Amino acid sequence: MNSLLLRVLLRIAPLPVVIWLFFLVPAGTTDFWEVYVFFGIILVPMFAALGYFLINNPDLLERRLNAKETESEQKVIMAIFGISIVVMYLIPGFDKRFGWSDIPTSMVLLADVFVLAGYLIMLYVMKVNSFASRVIEVGEGQPVIDTGPYSKVRHPMYVGALLMYIATPAALGSWWAYLPLIVVPAMIVLRILNEEKVLHRDLPGYTEYCERTRWRLMPGVW
Repeated sequence: MNSLLLRVLLRIAPLPVVIWLFFLVPAGTTDFWEVYVFFGIILVPMFAALGYFLINNPDLLERRLNAKETESEQKVIMAIFGISIVVMYLIPGFDKRFGWSDIPTSMVLLADVFVLAGYLIMLYVMKVNSFASRVIEVGEGQPVIDTGPYSKVRHPMYVGALLMYIATPAALGSWWAYLPLIVVPAMIVLRILNEEKVLHRDLPGYTEYCERTRWRLMPGVW
């Protein structure tokens, strides 16, 4: 358990440097309250969840530490996705420096609420599904989960992720940061379609589950 905790903390440790390089350096100032609020509402539940899973489900944390995709299609999708997210995070700093956007404080805080809601959905999905890995794979002994949010949609983790990402540019005070975000929903759709091919192929009972739970992301839409 101590080794697992250390590895998780080592993943989180570079965050202050990331914040400085991605946000404060482009902004040219440390007076960037939107960034501190944004990361605060993510880090508080993150550390609470870390403590919970470390005690109750360390195997989930082990799976979440693995970020190496084995499916070639997923490697391409995640490369494009990653570049888009990096650019989305870089723009608010320059926006702050040059004053491109003027988002009211009330709207920034409302966006923070949606960021938090999306992140909490993702944590709840991890609680329901111990096999919620960061990569597309089927673990040994993995069952089909059809309870909780999985009874409504087949990919509730992506519901939370989409909600969080869509609210992020406004939470960081930048309208222009929505430009690189345009490709993110498309990449998530492609990721889901490829993931379902793998699950149909490798996870017993998944095809029957899809017949019971029709919708992937949004009931009545898709």
